[in-house]
Amino acid sequence: MHANRNITQFAYEWLCFCNQSAKTKNNSVVYSNIRKMNTRISFLLILVFKSFCIDAQEIFTPPVKPGSTFKVGEFLTYQIRYGFIVGGITTLSLDEAVFDNKAVFHAQAIGQTTGMANAIYGVRDVYESWFDKKTTLPYRQVRNIKEGHYTNYNEVTYNRKNNTVNSKLSGIHKVPEKILDLTSTFYYLRQIDFSKLNEDDVVFVNMFFADEIFPFRLRYKGKEIIHTKFGKISCLKICPVVEVGRMFKAKDDLTIWFTDDEMRLPVLVRMDISMVGSVLLKLIKYENTISSLIVQN
Repeated sequence: MHANRNITQFAYEWLCFCNQSAKTKNNSVVYSNIRKMNTRISFLLILVFKSFCIDAQEIFTPPVKPGSTFKVGEFLTYQIRYGFIVGGITTLSLDEAVFDNKAVFHAQAIGQTTGMANAIYGVRDVYESWFDKKTTLPYRQVRNIKEGHYTNYNEVTYNRKNNTVNSKLSGIHKVPEKILDLTSTFYYLRQIDFSKLNEDDVVFVNMFFADEIFPFRLRYKGKEIIHTKFGKISCLKICPVVEVGRMFKAKDDLTIWFTDDEMRLPVLVRMDISMVGSVLLKLIKYENTISSLIVQN
């Protein structure tokens, strides 16, 4: 499957299968559907990124606060849910490493299935990034995908002097200045100085993922209090702007809530997908952060 149309078709069919499964109370049917749908979750990520919409007249890059929101040793755990189905667990960890004789952050994002779903169609996707402590720009990334019988491994290094990347799978690519990778993007967004933004301002980010450049924009929608397992939390609401079409009905159908505090923790991600419903990524545990969550009365 090399054509984007085929990627879209398979990802959409996978989501529809999840929808059919969620509507039944018969667990055997649920897991039978998971087993029958032999498609790759990484295709879904590509489809989401290809849905990002760009309007160059509305974008700007706000200032960041380097190293002010996270520290070495931070460990975040998320639960992936669709309806009553717990699809798996995702973790984000941050350590220190050395790259080219320079101290850098090393972030690792791991997504994996759990329980019966893991026994039937095991998934363990690992995304690693070695990025600069001041700029959050990556120097190296690793993508290690294991989904059922499918595997994919790649390493990418970034040359910041001439704005190129070198992929072990596809060679050298010319890229925009200050391009990020998947994992470093989450840490970059946490360092944005939101006090400089007004509601409906748009942040522009370029990302290199799966050997492609994905430019996208994120609209700041102001502050909102949401309910979490920790209590009511005041958050900053960010909506990556997507193209309305087969996957999304509205331009704000993908939403991320970051805590409105010094940590800027992403506590909830929600995708409202056409014909399917809401897919949620919820923070369920946080460890070794720079402070504790502020719970509203």
